[in-house]
Amino acid sequence: MLSLWEDSIKIEKYNELNEDIWADVAIIGAGIAGILTGYMLMQKGIKPVILEADRVLSGMTKNTTAKITYQHGLIYDKLIKNFGVVKATQYYKFNKQAIREYEKIIFNNKIDCDFEKKSSCVYSLNDEKCILNEVVAAKRLGINAEFVKDTELPFKIKAGIMFKNQAQFNPLKFLKPLLQDLDIYENCVINKIVGDTLYSDKYKINARKIVIASHYPFVNVPGYYFLRMHQERSYVIAIQNAQSLKGMYIDEQTGGYSFREYNNLLLLGGSGCRTGKNKNGGAYDKLRQAAKIWYPNYKEKYHWSAQDCMPLDSVPYIGQFSSKTPHIYIATGFNKWGMTSSMVAARLISEMISTGDNDIAGIFSPQRFNFKASIKNLIKDGTCSAAGLIKTITKRPNEEIENLQAGHGGIVKYNGQKVGAYKNENGEIFIVTTKCPHLGCQLEWNPDELCWECPCHGSRFDYKGNTISGPSTTGITLDYIKEIKK
Repeated sequence: MLSLWEDSIKIEKYNELNEDIWADVAIIGAGIAGILTGYMLMQKGIKPVILEADRVLSGMTKNTTAKITYQHGLIYDKLIKNFGVVKATQYYKFNKQAIREYEKIIFNNKIDCDFEKKSSCVYSLNDEKCILNEVVAAKRLGINAEFVKDTELPFKIKAGIMFKNQAQFNPLKFLKPLLQDLDIYENCVINKIVGDTLYSDKYKINARKIVIASHYPFVNVPGYYFLRMHQERSYVIAIQNAQSLKGMYIDEQTGGYSFREYNNLLLLGGSGCRTGKNKNGGAYDKLRQAAKIWYPNYKEKYHWSAQDCMPLDSVPYIGQFSSKTPHIYIATGFNKWGMTSSMVAARLISEMISTGDNDIAGIFSPQRFNFKASIKNLIKDGTCSAAGLIKTITKRPNEEIENLQAGHGGIVKYNGQKVGAYKNENGEIFIVTTKCPHLGCQLEWNPDELCWECPCHGSRFDYKGNTISGPSTTGITLDYIKEIKK
C-alpha cells in the first residue's frame, strides 16, 4: 500500500552506520518528531545524529492524514475536568504555537508543501450535549470556538464545534528540505541503551543526550510505557469524484469518519480499532461502502493505514524518559494528533537540552500520573495484556496447516505445534511464531494488511516474520520456516 504522500515525492537514501561514533545528541527515529527535534537543535547550535531503523520517513509520518490543529477531538472539556484550567490552557497554547511554528519554518525555508489554513470541526451525529460542553470548555480557555448545526458534509449532524485557522499540508514535501543539513544513518536498529551508550547490531553510539522518537519506545524499564499506552490503527482511502470540502471534519465517536481534501482528492478516514483487533478484516471495505453511499461515482486512488500510540490520559508523553535517566528524553503517545504533537515535542525537548530546564514540560511531563484521567484505560489495557499472555499458553488451534485456504492467514497446527501461517495465491506457506518477542503476548492476523499484530502493545510483523513497527526490535521468523508447495 502506497500512501498519497509517499507517492508525491521521493526521499533519497542515507548512509548506513559503519563504525562506532560519538554524538552530542543521538535521536532514535527519523520520522517527523525526530527530524523536527533535530532541526530545532541545529537552530540552537547543537548538532545531533539521527538513527533510523529502516528508511527515513518510512514509518508513521507517511501514513498520516496531515492535519495541523489544536482541536484534538473533544479534548478540552476532558482536560479541564482532569487537569484543571491552568494545565488545559498550557496544552492549548503549546499546540496553537505549533501551527505558528510550522508557518515560520515554511516561510523561512520557502517550502512548497501545500500548506493551507482551514477550519476544523468535530461533529456528533446524536449527542448535542457533548458538543455544547466542549464549546463552553474551549471558550473558558480563550479559544474562539463556534457551535454549528449545519456543515458541508454529505449527511446531517446533530451538532459540531468549529475552530478556525487550523491547517493541513503534505508532510513529506515539508520535511524533505529539512533533511539536508541533518546527520542521518539508515538501517540502524538500536537494540538497547546502557548509560550513555546506544547499541546496534554492529556498532555503538556514545551520546551526551539521547532522544527516543521512535513512535513507541522499545525500552521497557525504567519508564514502563508498555503499561501506559496501547496502539490503535485507523484506515484511509483517497478518492476522486467526491464533494469538495472547505474544512476538515472528524466524528467525536471512535468508530466515526474523518474528512479532508487534498489536490481534488477526498481523504476519507475511519474504521479505527485497537491494533491486533482486526482479525475479521473489512476495514477498507467499510470506508468504500460509506463512500459509495455519499459519493456514488467515486474512484479510489489510494488506500493506506496509520498506527497511533494512545496514552492513558489522552496527553502525549514529552520530556525526560524517567527520573532515573535524566539524559534521556521521550516523545510518544501522540493520541492520533502526531503532526501538531511532534512540533510541540521538538520545541520542548530541544529547549530542555539546550537550557537544562526539564521542568518546562508541564502537562506533557512523562513523570505525571493522573489517577482520575488514567484509571479506566489502565484497567482496560491491563485486561487486554493479561488476555494476550494467557492466549499464548492456553489457546490451541483446531485448524491444520493443510486446510489453510490460498490468500488467507491464521493460527494453525503444524507438526503438532501452534504456529502462525499465511498461504499466498501460489500456495506457498510462510510460517512464524505467534508469540510477540516484546513481552510474549499472542499475535493476531490482520487480513486487510497481510500481517501479524500484537493486541497488547502494538508490534507488527509482515507475513514472513519481519518487524514492521515496534516496540519489538526483533522478528518472529521461526528457525524451521520454509515455503510449502500446494
